[in-house]
Amino acid sequence: MNTAAQNVMVVLVTVPNAEEASRIAKTVVQEKLAACVNIVPQIRSVYSWKGEVCDDPESLMIIKTRAELFGAIRDRIKELHSYEVPEIIGVRLSDGIDGYISWVFEVTRSSS
Repeated sequence: MNTAAQNVMVVLVTVPNAEEASRIAKTVVQEKLAACVNIVPQIRSVYSWKGEVCDDPESLMIIKTRAELFGAIRDRIKELHSYEVPEIIGVRLSDGIDGYISWVFEVTRSSS
């Protein structure tokens, strides 16, 4: 088990379209808040919003970052996101290969 992996998070973010996903992804990588962002351009989300059941096309961002940067990346995404209440969910890793975990730390900034 790679205990360093527990200091890495996957952050899931839904956005209305791939263009917004790309804009946010490039910003968080350029600012070293994320090592990598995968964009799934077309998903379908069914959710409850303001008393109605909605069924909308969206894009999904899968972001890899240091756990210590979650607060900073959450706040930055909220600034860039078009939704009133964006989905920004952080999940800590339980394991991962050494090289990938090391790379995440090499290409992201420290929170201090």
